[in-house]
Amino acid sequence: MRLCHMLGRAGYIFIFLAMVLSILASRSSKFCWFQAILVLSGMAWLYALRMKDKWKRIFELEGKVVVLTGASSGLGEALAHRLYAAGCRLILLSRRVDQLERVKQEVMMAHRRATVYPPVVLELDLAQTQSAQQAARAALAVFGHVDILISNAGISYRGEASETTPSVDAQLMQVNYLGQLAVLKTLLPSMLERRAGHLLCVSSVQGRIAIPYRSAYAASKHALQAFCDSLRAEVADRGVLVTVVSPSYIRTELSRNAVTATGDAYNKLDATTASGMSTDEAADRVLDALLHHRPETLISPLKDRLAVLLRHLVPSVFFWLMERRARAGTGRPGR
Repeated sequence: MRLCHMLGRAGYIFIFLAMVLSILASRSSKFCWFQAILVLSGMAWLYALRMKDKWKRIFELEGKVVVLTGASSGLGEALAHRLYAAGCRLILLSRRVDQLERVKQEVMMAHRRATVYPPVVLELDLAQTQSAQQAARAALAVFGHVDILISNAGISYRGEASETTPSVDAQLMQVNYLGQLAVLKTLLPSMLERRAGHLLCVSSVQGRIAIPYRSAYAASKHALQAFCDSLRAEVADRGVLVTVVSPSYIRTELSRNAVTATGDAYNKLDATTASGMSTDEAADRVLDALLHHRPETLISPLKDRLAVLLRHLVPSVFFWLMERRARAGTGRPGR
C-alpha cells in the first residue's frame, strides 16, 4: 500500500506536468492532444492504483474472521472501518463496550454496500490474564475459528525510571505483553491445527529502540517484539504468519490515557502525539503489512528509521544522543 501511495503521487505529478505544459504551450495547438493524453494517463494511472488496492483488500479479506483488539478508538477504530468494508467477519474487543457498540454502528452505517457481517462486540480486559483468555475463547466460539488476530490494544506511560513504582512496571508489562499473549496463545492452537492463520501485533518504534522517560512502555514493547520474533520462526512451516507493525506517533488519545510513574492518569496530549500521523494513514500501512505478509513493518518518519539503524550500527552514538535528550528533559513529564 505504501508503494501505491508513492505511485499515486506520481499520478499527481503527471497531472501537474500536464498543467505546466498547457501553460507553456498555450499559444500552440499542436500540443493539445499530447496534453490531453498526458492528463488522462495520469488520472487513469492514479485511479487504477487506488482500485487495485481496494480490490486486493476485498478479494483477500472478504469472509475472513478477524479478531481486532483495541477497536474502540484510534487506530483500532480506523482498522475496523477498513476491515468491515473489505467484507471481513469482525469480532471487536475492548475494555469499553459502549464505545465498541458505537464503532459497530458507525462502520455499518458508513459502509452499507459492504458484505453484511454485523460485527460482534466482546469485552476484553488485558489487565486480567484469565479475563483475556475468556474473551479470546468467546471470540473463537463465534465462528468456530479465527483467520486473523490484530492485537492492537495497549496503554502508554510517561515517567522517570527511578521514580516508577514496581506496580506500574507490572501494569505496563501485563497489558502490553502478558495480556496480549493470553489472547494470542488462546487462539494459536486452533490456527496451528488448521495450518492457517495470521497473527499481527501492533507494537511501537519503542519496541525497537528505547528513549528516556518511556522505560516501562519500551520494556513491554521490546518483550512483545522479541516474543513475536521467536514465534515467527517456530510456526513458519506450520501455516501461521506472524507480523509485527511498529508505528511511531499516531494522533490518538494514547498519551492522554497513559499512566505516570506513580500510576496516575497522565491526561495530556503530547506535542509529538498531536503532530503524529493520522489514524487513517497508520491503518492503511497496517493493512499493507497484513496483505503482503510482511514479517515486520516500521511505520515512522525518516528520523525514527535512522535512529533504529543507528542503534544497531553505531550504538555508542545512539546512547550519546539519548543522554543528550535526557539532559535536555525532552519527553519528561511536566515539560
